[in-house]
Formats: sequence, C-alpha cells, structure tokens
Amino acid sequence: MQKNKQLIVIEGPTASGKTALGVELAKRFNTIIISADSRQFYKEISIGTAKPTLEEQAGIYHYMVDSHFLTDEITSATYAREVDIILENEFKNHDKLIMVGGSGMFIDAVCIGLDEIPKSDEIKNDLTTLWNEKGLEPLLEELKEKDFDFYNEVDKGNPMRIIRALEAIRITGEPFSKLRTKQEKKHSFEIIRFVINHPREILYERINRRVEIMLENGLIEEVKSVQHLKHLTSLRTVGYTEIFNYFDGLTPLQTAVELIKQNTRRYAKRQLTWFKRHPEAIWLNNTETELMVEEIELRLEETRR
Repeated sequence: MQKNKQLIVIEGPTASGKTALGVELAKRFNTIIISADSRQFYKEISIGTAKPTLEEQAGIYHYMVDSHFLTDEITSATYAREVDIILENEFKNHDKLIMVGGSGMFIDAVCIGLDEIPKSDEIKNDLTTLWNEKGLEPLLEELKEKDFDFYNEVDKGNPMRIIRALEAIRITGEPFSKLRTKQEKKHSFEIIRFVINHPREILYERINRRVEIMLENGLIEEVKSVQHLKHLTSLRTVGYTEIFNYFDGLTPLQTAVELIKQNTRRYAKRQLTWFKRHPEAIWLNNTETELMVEEIELRLEETRR
C-alpha cells in the first residue's frame, strides 16, 4: 500500500453538509471529487437529489454527477467498476482523492468490495411479481422475520435491495446480513473514512429546511418532468415517490410534503446506522467547515506516522 496515495471519504446523512466540506478539502489538496450519492448520477433530476450546483462545486471537477440517464440504472456493482477506473487514472495525477456521499452501500462497494452472493432469476421473478401485485409490505414482513438485522438497516423504499436480500435468503436459508462476509478488496492506496455527525434534532431541522428549499426551487415541476419514468427503480426514492402519489390523487400536497420530510428523516437514521457498522471511520462533530478541514488534515498526518 502506498501511504502517499489516500482516498479520503466524507460520509454523512442527508443534509449534513458533506458537499461543502468535500469542496473545501478538494481545494486544499488541489484534487477532484467522486460523488457517492446514488441519485446524483442522473442528469434529469437535480432539485430532489440536492445535486451540487456549479456554484457549489466551485470549479472542482466532480465525477459521477450528471454522468448517466435515469434509464441507465446504476447498481453498487456498476458504480464500483466505474469508480475503480477513475481511481486508477486519477491517482496518477493526485496523491489525494475525495469521495463524498451518503450512499453507504456504494461507498462500501468501492472501499470493501461486494459479496459473491448466489442469484436465481426464478426466485427474483417471483419476488418481483409479488411486489408488483401487493407492494412492498409482504416483502418487508418476510425480511423482518428472516433477517431482522438487515431489515433494520435497509432502505425500506428500495425494492431492488429488498428483493435482492430475500432472493439470497430463499436460496441459502441464511440471513442476508450473514452472507455479506467476503474478504475485503485489496487497494494500492490508503482509505480514510470520515463521518459528519450532528445532534439528531439539529440534523432533523436541517432536513426539514432542505425540503422546503427544494419546493421553493421547483421540486414539483421537476417531478412532473419525469413522471413518465416513474416506473424506473432510479425514481423510487424519497422526494419523488410522494409527489407522484400527489399527482395520482392519493395524497394532498401538504401531506406529501410532510411525508417527504418524515421519510427523509427516517432515511437519515438508516444512513447513520449503516455508517456505525465501520469502527475504523472517524466521526467529526459538525462545526465550521474550515475547522473540520483542519481536523481532517491533522488526522491524515497521524496516519502517516
């Protein structure tokens, strides 16, 4: 491992301030950013994904932002393959690279690797049919019964992830959480992971305010522009599902807005649960961006001693 080559990962729940910190770090180290947000890849959606604007990117090149169309679904496996190539190329020009995002599964796919878990098209099709006919509830009930640990951490608005777990459980008879035990990937560079931490009530206030800003910036119009694609997995996500239901007459607008806030808070809680699985990660108490940059620099120096 080359300790002069470092991948600095900035993780945190939604609305925790990852973008600003990542940009300041990239400026400090004169490097690039790789996004690890599972929805910011897509060109057609920006407001509901809190995609960093060109102004927020501040001239720093961002990989995996506006990189794909909604019809080109990005899984954790395809993400890892693409990012591995980026890392190999960019480490030729930089000693430090920055990864910024809140999608723990995508970050882990790059940093740790993916498990070789068995697949069955027949079982997957059965589960998909059940989902299409009866919704996610029976799938979640089965997952809760057969793998309570994974049920607690999974994004319950992500049907593909739930179906994948149940597929593996039905094949092996083992909990999905116990099947993910593959030996970690070997890297030629060092990985240092940082998690931005907020007091829960402050984080929730930030989330509620972010949703209000999204609405002010045109979230409803953006959702309407992709309504014809709402069947895609890439749009089965918080902020879009609730507005689709409003368009379909299933909920009043104000109810949809409150559900976006509530579901985003729940998602943030699941993100924090995921990040806590990694004891090597360094947790940063949220403060001024400059102070967090300084703390990260000190921590990076310590790893070299």
